[in-house]
Amino acid sequence: MKRISSGWIVLVLAVLLLAGFVGRTLYVRSQERALAATPPKPPPALELGASDTLVATTQAFTRTLAISGGLKAVDSAVVRAKVAAEVKTLTVREGDTVKAGQTIGQLDTLEVDLRVQQADQNAASARAQLDIAQRALNNNRALVAQGFISATGLETSISNEAAARATHEAALAAVNLARKARGDTQLVAPISGLVSQRLVQPGERVAVDAKLVEIVDLSRIELEAAVAPEDVVGVSIGQVARLSIDGLAAPVTARVARINPSTQAGTRAVMVYLSLDPHPGLRQGLFSTGSIDLRSSRVLAVPLSAVRVDQAQPYVLAVVGDRVEQRKVTLGQRGELLIDGIVEPAVELTHGVVDGTILLRGSVGAVRDGSRVHLKGGDKNGGTADNTAAAASASVNTDVR
Repeated sequence: MKRISSGWIVLVLAVLLLAGFVGRTLYVRSQERALAATPPKPPPALELGASDTLVATTQAFTRTLAISGGLKAVDSAVVRAKVAAEVKTLTVREGDTVKAGQTIGQLDTLEVDLRVQQADQNAASARAQLDIAQRALNNNRALVAQGFISATGLETSISNEAAARATHEAALAAVNLARKARGDTQLVAPISGLVSQRLVQPGERVAVDAKLVEIVDLSRIELEAAVAPEDVVGVSIGQVARLSIDGLAAPVTARVARINPSTQAGTRAVMVYLSLDPHPGLRQGLFSTGSIDLRSSRVLAVPLSAVRVDQAQPYVLAVVGDRVEQRKVTLGQRGELLIDGIVEPAVELTHGVVDGTILLRGSVGAVRDGSRVHLKGGDKNGGTADNTAAAASASVNTDVR
């Protein structure tokens, strides 16, 4: 009896476990069907402020040409050694201010002094030879008049006197040359400005034409920019440019001053020179980037940051009602727009967007096509989208620089 009772108990437990498992399975499936039948809740709408949107409008648009290059002083000079000698003194260093004609150093004069002395002695010897030749010529002329010598002897005396005179004049020229070399041992600043390089130290022996000191005049600075041949056609003298220079927070205004008539070997680029307005902190050699204003026209343009290029074709995100719609666009010429008092890079849209379309700015970040948005200040259906568009449009200054 005990064995029969234990068997029934096990059987009953197995039936109960099986029934519980089946019931649990049916319950889970019923819950899944209920969830599937219930429509999913839409994701929350993205809140957009006035600073997150802009309106694509037809406005004055300035086409620009991007440029870059290094700054260079218009006036600069290198003091070189005009004679081979030892540097005796050099009184200036980098950053020192010098005036035109100021003595900045001295080369050793021992060798040139000896050359001057040698030239003087040669000139004195040539003068003595000339005196002898002149006396001989005068005597021969008297003898010819008295018939003691022939005319041929007189001609020889004339030639000897002419040769002695030429030798004397050459010796005098050598004296002047040696004295000039004596004066060249004094190092003089050719222009006013600042010392940018000191290339030698006292005690060094330098060769002829060796660089000693470089001087730059920072009162006039210009930018040397290489421009492609197809772009230089639109550049002309007097056009305005805005430059961003390393180390300076504020942009610097410049104007096209000169255009090189020849191209650079190899690159075939044309050098364009822009004169910069006076500005504290400008230094020769600083790197600069910027753009030249070429011409202005009225086109449909938006800030370059509003155009997204993470796909094969550029596109923008337009706000249509309460949804974001992705629209592919065709880009035109590039330039700049003055937006909220700040000059921003801009681009023309030639296809894909019409005048008055509300677009998301690049600062919003990545937003999926079809995402719900809510413009602050409007109803949930976007009823005041026109007002928001007007506010966004007012933030864009159409007075383009």
